[in-house]
Amino acid sequence: MSKYTTGEMAKLCDVSVRTVQFYDARGVLHPSELTDGGRRLYTDDDLTKLRLVCILKAIGLSLDSIKGILESDAPEKILSLLLDEQLKHLSGEIKERQRQIEVIKVIKESVRNMIAAPVNSIQDIEHMMKNKKSLRKVQGALIVGCVFVDLIQISAALLWIIKGIWLPFAVGLPFTLLFFFLIFRMYHKNTAYTCPECNKTFRPTFRETVFAPRDPKARRLTCTNCGNKGYCVEVYAKGEVV
Repeated sequence: MSKYTTGEMAKLCDVSVRTVQFYDARGVLHPSELTDGGRRLYTDDDLTKLRLVCILKAIGLSLDSIKGILESDAPEKILSLLLDEQLKHLSGEIKERQRQIEVIKVIKESVRNMIAAPVNSIQDIEHMMKNKKSLRKVQGALIVGCVFVDLIQISAALLWIIKGIWLPFAVGLPFTLLFFFLIFRMYHKNTAYTCPECNKTFRPTFRETVFAPRDPKARRLTCTNCGNKGYCVEVYAKGEVV
């Protein structure tokens, strides 16, 4: 039967010597033999146990649980039950981590825009995420409508250039301008802005909304509540606001 020193055990299981010594001190895996000089010697069975310990430790079991498994009369049954519990625990953690990832994405967007929007609770953050989904729907409808009308007017312009038929372009132009006016009115009606200073949501005038400097997530506006002039976060807010 082969015998292994502490260093050989550590190398075969890809752990440190101190880890093997620690498992001995904690009573998880004792050496089968001690030499006259006090050196630990392990057998093939000990090597198998150490590999099992490493696997169980890697999936998150505590040393006390591992020690109980190794010392029990029916280790395979206990191991099966512990693994079932570990699966449930990890599944719950995955759901929680996924929720945290979504929260981080929302906060990161605010940080990237250099806007300090105070968030007091998880409910506030979840409300922000639902708000963003509604806002994306409004923005998507605006984009689709604009692209559709643009294609029609571009086609009329090409007809004028290629065939010399200008009437469709001339007739369509006022309707195109009216469409853009109406769709921006709809957009203005369904969006509002949150001031980073007073945290109040307000709706600026239609003119200010159209001509205010903006980036993809905010516009530079004057808050109607506190008078602060700066970039305010765009939010979905159908109905009455400040």
